[in-house]
Amino acid sequence: MLDLYVVTHPEATHHLADQVGGWYDSELTPAGLQDADLVAAALRERVAGSPPALFTSDLRRARQTAGAIGARLGVEPVPLAGLREKSYGEGEGRPDAWFRERFVPPPAHGERMDHDEGLVGAETKRQWVDRVYAGMDVVMGSTTPTRIVVTHGGSAGVVIAHWLRLPRTALAHAAFRVGPGSITHLHEDDYFHNRTLMSLGDTTHLRRT
Repeated sequence: MLDLYVVTHPEATHHLADQVGGWYDSELTPAGLQDADLVAAALRERVAGSPPALFTSDLRRARQTAGAIGARLGVEPVPLAGLREKSYGEGEGRPDAWFRERFVPPPAHGERMDHDEGLVGAETKRQWVDRVYAGMDVVMGSTTPTRIVVTHGGSAGVVIAHWLRLPRTALAHAAFRVGPGSITHLHEDDYFHNRTLMSLGDTTHLRRT
């Protein structure tokens, strides 16, 4: 039996500043730090038995989230650059308005994986998916039955696709929408060895009383 919990980092400074994220190394806001503790507490309730393996994007906002989880569960996060968000090249850290003036969205039909988005230094979707899939190969190489991945809103969808063993080309159109501070639960049973999406983007743990 395998369980994978995919966590998206909570509110970061680039969210409040209306800046492009990507590889821009923003940090969690005070509210984001509180939410990271709530995520950690929720995982402590869900993860039973031996300590899980904990992997995280190496960007600061994800590492801060993983740090809170690791402290609660007594494990050390393993940083992986492969779990970073998609790179937007020259757009990273820029105002959102600047970005939207220059960004070229992919066509509804035709080539989407190698589409040029009009931003110098940005990853294509294919490069992004290949990188995250390689990072997930490391995660899935672990022998620990419960694993936690801390990543970003966009890359979380690629992580889910890898778990479900979707071909990379499926991500030309397929997407999984999750919000900040969410937990997605993925499970593989011991009998059929089916990989199941148990819950997507759960944020009920963020409700403060």
